[in-house]
Amino acid sequence: MLKPETREKLTRISTATLATALFKRGLRQQFIQGALPLSPPAQSMVGEAFTLRYIPAREDLNPVSAFRDRGHKQRVAVETCPPGSILVIDSRKDARAASAGGILITRLMRRGVAGIVTDGGFRDSAEIAGLGFPAYHVRPSAPTNLTHHHAIAINEPIGCGDAPVFPGDVLVGDADGVMVIPAHLADEIADEATEMTLFEDFVTAQVQAGATILGLYPPTDPETEIKFAAWRSARQG
Repeated sequence: MLKPETREKLTRISTATLATALFKRGLRQQFIQGALPLSPPAQSMVGEAFTLRYIPAREDLNPVSAFRDRGHKQRVAVETCPPGSILVIDSRKDARAASAGGILITRLMRRGVAGIVTDGGFRDSAEIAGLGFPAYHVRPSAPTNLTHHHAIAINEPIGCGDAPVFPGDVLVGDADGVMVIPAHLADEIADEATEMTLFEDFVTAQVQAGATILGLYPPTDPETEIKFAAWRSARQG
């Protein structure tokens, strides 16, 4: 379960900083490749993964009437994704047909879901962009879902944009894309990345004032740590 304080910390940390924090622990494949926000996010998207997996459609199983089935897994996922979680769809990096559209994403928003991510595409992209709801995809895609996707599994481990996503993993999305934090590391990464963000703010201030990055970033010059401590103390009042 994602702690409220951890969620709050992660809203203030960039995906770039999180990527570095995870890389320090040897985790290199936690960025969902190709998934970008449909509209500039007002703040970072943060939530636990609730997954949906698609396999290639088979014509006899995916007529347009398939959506009349109330047990259709795409529909079930939309209606059961917990509030505060993020629906993550494994579309096999196939955007030839929509992974979801404006009506389903509006429903997720009204249910209090924190966002939606796919390595495929959404239809009604202009409508979705106007919702103010965190939605990440590779590109717009008008064809109906059934033409290329068959929803097969809910809340099982998936791959999304070459990143492994397990149910309950913590996703953070910003203008750069989406990072996946393994659930058991979320608290530690949030704390570590908060410290990294503070140091990066200090570095930015120094560079804006004309400082060289050599010895500053990374802080190989012992004087850098002294200056950072003084800057931090002054900032804290």
